[in-house]
Amino acid sequence: MDLLQLLSWACIVFTVGMFSTGLTDLKKMRESKSTDNIQFLPFLTTCLNNLGWLFYGVLKRDHTIIFVNIIGAVLQSLYIIMYFNYTKHKRLVTVQTVAAVAVLFIGWLYFTTFLTEGESRLNQLGLTCSVVTVSMYLSPLIDLFHLLSCLPPSLHQHHSFDCPPVSFLPFFLSSVFLLFQVSVLA
Repeated sequence: MDLLQLLSWACIVFTVGMFSTGLTDLKKMRESKSTDNIQFLPFLTTCLNNLGWLFYGVLKRDHTIIFVNIIGAVLQSLYIIMYFNYTKHKRLVTVQTVAAVAVLFIGWLYFTTFLTEGESRLNQLGLTCSVVTVSMYLSPLIDLFHLLSCLPPSLHQHHSFDCPPVSFLPFFLSSVFLLFQVSVLA
């Protein structure tokens, strides 16, 4: 197995692991028949992000990017359907979903109608997807830093804040995908 294949499989394993973290929320929703304390927007934004990267993978003809984002989009769609099924706020979820689909459609129109085929389109789509991905992973960190900054100093000294291993998956996934893309370009 060459390095590129190894990195491809590592990307797939880390991505499936990361996207599977929503299964915990899915289990909570099924058991409680409620979406209390579960946020909807991470599922929706991750699904849109998967669809953007899927389009990029198709244009680039990169089977690893296509495969992991199909898995991600399917899982996120499952989470969205289950969330809609159990939420009391169906109207809000519907409005958010319709708005997200509209943004996705406008993006698709822009990238297929206004940009010519080739490297320019691929580069702009890749940059757009990268910015969305970084924003998506950065927002929970900002919330965490805000939460920690609001705690009294006495709590910082006497309590350690454990970080679950799942929170490191985006870092590992990004690192492996970076190595994968560098290997593809080399």
